[in-house]
Amino acid sequence: MATCGEVLVKLLEGYGVEQVFGIPGVHTVELYRGLARSSINHVTPRHEQGAGFMADGYARTSGKPGVCFIITGPGMTNITTAMGQAYADSIPMLVISSVQSRSQLGGGRGKLHELPNQSALVGGVAAFSHTLMSASELPAVLARAFALFQAGRPRPVHIEIPLDVLVEDADDLLASVPVHIDRAGAAPSAVNRMAERLAGAQRPLILAGGGAIDAAAELTELAERLDAPVALTINAKGMLPSGHPLLIGSTQSLVATRALVADADVVLAIGTELAETDYDVTFAGGFEIPGQLLRVDIDPDQTVRNYPPHVALVADSRNAAQALLSALARYPLAERRNDWGQVRAARLREELAAGWDAPALAQTRFLETVLHELPEAVFVGDSTQPVYTGNLTFNPDHPRRWFNASTGYGTLGYALPAAIGAWLGGRPEQGARPPVVCLIGDGGLQFTLPELASAVEARVPVIVLLWNNQGYEEIKRYMVNRSIEPVGVDIYTPDFIGVAQALGCAAHSAGSVEQLRGALRAATDRQGPTLIEIDQTQWMKAVAQ
Repeated sequence: MATCGEVLVKLLEGYGVEQVFGIPGVHTVELYRGLARSSINHVTPRHEQGAGFMADGYARTSGKPGVCFIITGPGMTNITTAMGQAYADSIPMLVISSVQSRSQLGGGRGKLHELPNQSALVGGVAAFSHTLMSASELPAVLARAFALFQAGRPRPVHIEIPLDVLVEDADDLLASVPVHIDRAGAAPSAVNRMAERLAGAQRPLILAGGGAIDAAAELTELAERLDAPVALTINAKGMLPSGHPLLIGSTQSLVATRALVADADVVLAIGTELAETDYDVTFAGGFEIPGQLLRVDIDPDQTVRNYPPHVALVADSRNAAQALLSALARYPLAERRNDWGQVRAARLREELAAGWDAPALAQTRFLETVLHELPEAVFVGDSTQPVYTGNLTFNPDHPRRWFNASTGYGTLGYALPAAIGAWLGGRPEQGARPPVVCLIGDGGLQFTLPELASAVEARVPVIVLLWNNQGYEEIKRYMVNRSIEPVGVDIYTPDFIGVAQALGCAAHSAGSVEQLRGALRAATDRQGPTLIEIDQTQWMKAVAQ
C-alpha cells in the first residue's frame, strides 16, 4: 500500500521537483516515508523561516518552485514571514504542511501544534491555501498549484494535509499524470495598438521588472529596435548586460532618471508593479509617467495598479515581447529625437556616476572587488548598506544574479538561507554551479545566524560577506534625520568569526581590497561555507587611501 504521503513524493518527482526544505517533526514524518527512496534531495534548516527563505533563493536561481515540508502550528507561523517575502516578489513556493485530523479541525481541544484555522493564517501570503480532505484530491490540487507556477503570476501556495489523510491508501493515484500549462499568449488587437504607439514614438522608454526576467533576449532586441533607454527593477537586473548602451540601471528613484522618464512620450512597462521600493525607495514621491503608458503583465489586476495604462495587455512577458517585435515590423518607425536613446542614456549614466558620495563609492568598490574575483557570482542580499548601494550602482551581465530582501516585503535575515537555496538551485556552468555570495549586515545576520550550521551540514560553499557596522545604522540615521533620539539601534555585536568557526565554518576578516581578494580566492576552494567579516569603518579608511 502506498500512503498519501508516499504518493505525494512520487507526484512531486513527476513535476520535476528535485529539492525539498524541511524540519522533520511528529506531524510530518509521513511526508518523509517515501522521500529516502526518491530522487529528491532534502536539506534541514534550523528554523522554518529558513526553510522558506531557502526555497525562495532556490526558486530564483533555478526558475523552479521551491518546496517545503512544514509541521502544523509553530512550523506554519514560523514560515509565514518567508512566504510574505516570496508573495511580494512573485516567487513560486509550494508549502506542504500537516494539520490536525479531519475530525479535530478547529476543535480547540489543546491538541499538539493546534491552530484554530491554519489556512486563514496564511491567506494573506499565499495565492491560495487548500485543505486536502481526501487523498483522492491530491492530483487535482497539485495540478492547480503547478498551473499557477507555470502559467500565472507565481506566488506561494499552501497545501495542508490532515494527519489521517496523510496515511490513507492512495495506490490508485500513482498513475496520475502531471499537468503542464503554457503561458498566456498576447492578444493581437492589444499588440497592434501597442506596436503602433511604440513605432510612432519619438522618445520611447522601457521599464522592465522581475516578471519579464525570462524575456531578456527579446527585451534587448526590442530596446535596440526602438532605440529606447531601459530601466530595470532590482529583480530584473541583468536583463540587459552591464555595458549595454541603452541601460540606465535601477535608478528610478533618483531625480535625473525621473526626469528622463518624464520626458518619454511612450513608456512600455513590462512585468513590473511600478511599486514604491523600485520607483520611490526614498519615499519622496514625484515619480511620474506623463507619456502614454503601455503595460504588459501576467496578472490582470496589476495592469491597472499604481499607474493606469493607455493600453494594457495581459500576457506572458516573453510571448508579449516576441509579438511586439513581429508587429513592429509592419509599422514604419518615426524619426527619433537626435538626443534620445543611446545619447540620452549615456548622458544619464555620466550624470549619475558623478553624483555618488564617498560611502557609495567605497561600497561599490567592495562589490566590484568581489565581481573581479568571482565574475560568475550570484549576489543574494539582505537589507544592508552595500545592497542599498548596489541596487543603484551594480549591474550584472545576466539575470538571476542579483536579488535581495531590501525591496517589497523587506525582511531582515533573508540573505543567508536564501543564498543556501540559491546555490542548490544554481544552474551548473561547465559542470559546476556558479558561486553564491551572501551580502548581509551584522544586524540581519543575527536573525538567521544558525543557518550557517545548515550550510555546513549540506556542504554548501556559500560565501557570507558580513558588512559589520555594529548595529542598525540605516535605521539610526533615519531616526536622527527625523529628530528622534536613537533607541534600540546600537545592539550588541558578537564575535562573528568565533561563532562561525564554532558552527563549522571557515571564517576570516578582511580590511582591504587585497585581503578581501585573498579571502575570496581561499573560499572558492572549499566545499563548505566561509564567512568573511568586513568592518565598515576599516574598509572605508582603506579604500580612501
